[in-house]
Amino acid sequence: MMKATYTIFKKELAGFFKSPLFYFLSFTMTILLSILFSISLEKFAQASGNAVMQFGASAQMLNIHYAVFLPHLSIMNLIFIFLIPALCMKLLSEEKKMRTFDLLLTSPVSSASIVLGKYFAALVTVLALILVSFVYPAVSRRVFEFSWAPTIVAALGIFLVAAVYTAMSMFASSLTENGLVAFVLSIVLNLSVWFIGALNESFDGSTLKAVLEHLSLNTHLAAMIEGTIRTNGLIFFLSLIFLFCFLTERVVESARWRA
Repeated sequence: MMKATYTIFKKELAGFFKSPLFYFLSFTMTILLSILFSISLEKFAQASGNAVMQFGASAQMLNIHYAVFLPHLSIMNLIFIFLIPALCMKLLSEEKKMRTFDLLLTSPVSSASIVLGKYFAALVTVLALILVSFVYPAVSRRVFEFSWAPTIVAALGIFLVAAVYTAMSMFASSLTENGLVAFVLSIVLNLSVWFIGALNESFDGSTLKAVLEHLSLNTHLAAMIEGTIRTNGLIFFLSLIFLFCFLTERVVESARWRA
């Protein structure tokens, strides 16, 4: 199983890094991040320079982690809601459209190997984009003194959220042979996990409110943004990833039985 998974992983990873779409999305993301990061950094530099004159300025405004890096990571999260579906929309839908999916199903490769190989290839591609976004804090280190620990923990949180988006986008791609439909469905899934958490503000019942808070992506990500790694948060993210990878495997396996 490991050999088959690795073979699919290599093929898919090569496909991602040879795709013009990947470089177009990376270029667009880099331009956007460069502009917004420069604006945030300039505002922070001005605030730091005038700190003595700004009576009542909050400590967070003068902390580069809160003033610059967290908005930077929040923008990354917003970009990923749309970028990851664009990257993953053809993961399985294209195989179905090109009729190579049937060949894949009749090969001596398990459904789990197919799903894991494709998922890890997409995840490594997303990780490469996150590493690119880390260039900005790294460059800032030459000018400003700060601790890396809270920024790295916050980036780990964004990576886990991106891993959830990737699993959901792959699942959406498994449901159709139309890449555009998969793209739209992925965005709907990505946004839905944020809306479910936001619903807890609408309920007064303590039990239902607690359940919705636990299901809130924002609740678990907020803790990591504050620099805290909680076991229940890690379990929540890994559970969502496992759930959507499992659902994708079921879709592939059911197609194998029908083939």
